[in-house]
Amino acid sequence: MKTLTGNQQLVKQINKTLVLETILHEAPISRADISQKVGLNKGTVSSLVNELLEDQLIYESGPGQSSGGRRPVILLFNDKAGFSIGIDLGVNYILGVLTDLRGNIIVEVNKKLTVRSYEVVIEILQSVISDLINAAPQSHYGIVGIGIGVPGLVNNHGEVLVAPNLGWKNINLREEIENCFDIPVLIENEANAGAYGEKLYGAGKENDNILYISAGIGIGVGIILNGKLFYGMNGFSGEAGHMIVQVNGKDCTCGSSGCWELYASEKALLEEARKLKLTGITEETLSIELLLELANSGNEDIINLFHSIGMYLGVGINNIINIFNPEQVIIGNRLTMAKDWLEKSIEKFIKNHTMKYHQKDLIISFSKHAYYSAAIGVSAQMIDQFLNNAVSILDAQ
Repeated sequence: MKTLTGNQQLVKQINKTLVLETILHEAPISRADISQKVGLNKGTVSSLVNELLEDQLIYESGPGQSSGGRRPVILLFNDKAGFSIGIDLGVNYILGVLTDLRGNIIVEVNKKLTVRSYEVVIEILQSVISDLINAAPQSHYGIVGIGIGVPGLVNNHGEVLVAPNLGWKNINLREEIENCFDIPVLIENEANAGAYGEKLYGAGKENDNILYISAGIGIGVGIILNGKLFYGMNGFSGEAGHMIVQVNGKDCTCGSSGCWELYASEKALLEEARKLKLTGITEETLSIELLLELANSGNEDIINLFHSIGMYLGVGINNIINIFNPEQVIIGNRLTMAKDWLEKSIEKFIKNHTMKYHQKDLIISFSKHAYYSAAIGVSAQMIDQFLNNAVSILDAQ
């Protein structure tokens, strides 16, 4: 029977979490090194480590190097104690990944979407999740969570308020998926998920003030300020794809006109390509992959089209740089495939139009994980949620 008071229990949970995080980020590490790093006495650390071993969140790997006395036992984080699922629910695809507890991709499933009705998409989404669950190796904790990145406004209850490019409104996606699989679910804006993935595992690891540009069928922006995702008052920050860059411009599905994503997205690229009436290319075969093949083979019309898309990406990036003065801008999602044809146009526009003070020390990068950023980012959010909850839940048992 536990005899700790509430305050004692809370202190223990905080210390146990601290020890676990130290092993997660510093392993391989010994008990003595943990004690030195976190400032807890060796007896307390040893007791907490023994509990984490029983919880199977860590394991011993054998003796390490001796500094004069007994050789210390080395501790490692058990990244195979459970697995997480991350889903990037795009407008024309569903990308699902199964990761271990360090975010390493174990299995991936990619489905092309040719329809956008909720009933059909949710059926495909459930199929992708089922495939990933069935592919997961045996583990102590099984699937710890399912994270889903969605191109739209998401509230704190997991409801998709509006996803203009999908034509969805007021969809309680979290409730539906949790009821189907009985596993904790997080619904996140896909640009926020991509920003988190790049900050944790990708091009943004070294910086704390980052703008992540998710350039796919639409455009979203994930904002990281002082190392943390910035959500705004109601969680709706980052809808820069609907920033107006052309007065009296093209009509947008959001209800406005002249929005950035109408000129700088994958959708804009494909629409402009249709106007070229390319020989032998049908609506079914037209894709960014095909356009890249044409550009790489020297088609000047397509090369110029990519340059135009890059220029318009630069227009929007310039605007948000001038607002946020970030350390780094990371461009992600499907348009990263066209990096070689976009990069110079983006950099040229920013060099010529962004305030010089903002350009000083600014890093402009393409995503390290290309179009995987959102999927691994939202998977990582579920891992964090699991690890943050695991200590308190296990201690209460």
